Amino acid sequence: MPEPIIYHVDVNSAFLSWEAAHRLTENPEALDLRTVPSVIGGDEANRHGIVLAKSTPAKAYQIHTGEPLVSARKKCPELLIVPPDYGLYVNYSRRLMELLREYAPVVEQYSIDEAFCDMTGTTRLYGAPVVFAEYLKDKIFTDLGFTVNIGVSCNRLLAKMASDFKKPNLVHTLFPNEIPEKMWPLPVEDLFFVGRSTAKKLHELGFHTIGELARCDLRILQYHFKKHGEVIWNYANGHDVELVTDHKAANKSYGNSITIAYDVTDAETAKSFLLSLCETVAARIRMDQAYISVISVSIVDYNFQHQSHQTTLLTPTNVTEVLYQTACMLFDQTWNQEPIRQIGVSAGHVTNDNCHQYDLFSSEQNEKLSKLNTAIDRIRSRYGEDAIQRARFINTAQEHMSGGLSKEKRTGVIGELPPES
Repeated sequence: MPEPIIYHVDVNSAFLSWEAAHRLTENPEALDLRTVPSVIGGDEANRHGIVLAKSTPAKAYQIHTGEPLVSARKKCPELLIVPPDYGLYVNYSRRLMELLREYAPVVEQYSIDEAFCDMTGTTRLYGAPVVFAEYLKDKIFTDLGFTVNIGVSCNRLLAKMASDFKKPNLVHTLFPNEIPEKMWPLPVEDLFFVGRSTAKKLHELGFHTIGELARCDLRILQYHFKKHGEVIWNYANGHDVELVTDHKAANKSYGNSITIAYDVTDAETAKSFLLSLCETVAARIRMDQAYISVISVSIVDYNFQHQSHQTTLLTPTNVTEVLYQTACMLFDQTWNQEPIRQIGVSAGHVTNDNCHQYDLFSSEQNEKLSKLNTAIDRIRSRYGEDAIQRARFINTAQEHMSGGLSKEKRTGVIGELPPES
């Protein structure tokens, strides 16, 4: 068996790079946004006034992704702010994945601007993995007009860590024998799956580098972080606790999220947004004639702290009401009462087998709901998505189908925009 070789391909400042590439394609004399202090920034009026992506010159001003535009302007008064074009980003993401699939036996899209490529067994075809990674990086720039970092290793974790080393437009390796030199000296907050709150607690416990984390007694981390402590200890030691990229066709998933224009502080309002998200997600599932059996809910609070929870259904479904009821249950189990800034719903473990089976007690009801949902889909397809909606949303300012691209940007097709990493 050949040794596993995994690439992690990560677009450098994706949204800004794609905007720059598009402008230069339209007009070769246009200003390259990557060469000046610039950011892609959301709509401040609708609570999206944050930095979504930044150029390297903007980074020199200590401008960070996710910070308010007001703060970024103070750091760099001449900062060029460009509004996002989500449809453009989806298009460039698809083109990138198509190019990767021309070369990699297996491509697993991780986010809108990232993918894992399982290159195991391709050495005879392409030559040395690092040399071919350099070729692939340059090919992406030549054909698509933007740069990427590529991390090369034997598992997904180390490949992803490697791609986060010095940027832009570089190839890095991080094999197990390189961990002590390349990864262990890094601060704990650079470790995958270590967020701000976890990093803060690790520093309080006296762990400042990934190496200190790797060499500590696992029981200490299990005591303070439960299962999460075991995960980050394994990551610090270079152990990918998930499976290497699957050689089977990757399962598709469906998901949408929405950043809310105000802080939501009550469950009823939050569940209204959940319903609007479930409407969109379930419609996309039915459009593909698919069924899902895993549902998850994610919450981002006003301090940008993330929470999520998921469950597996007894039987696959494509029914909006089942998605919504399950999402509400997960929300109740997850929400810590902190004001909510963003909420999301996703569905996975997809099957396209029409011979699915409902459980004995809900079969008749679910069959009726499935037929009703399908009829509603047809009406919306013919007369527009606003032709029929639930009474809950009538005479309210809230969209009855939300998440992903806004209605103005959807161009008639229910779609999804994954977040830039």
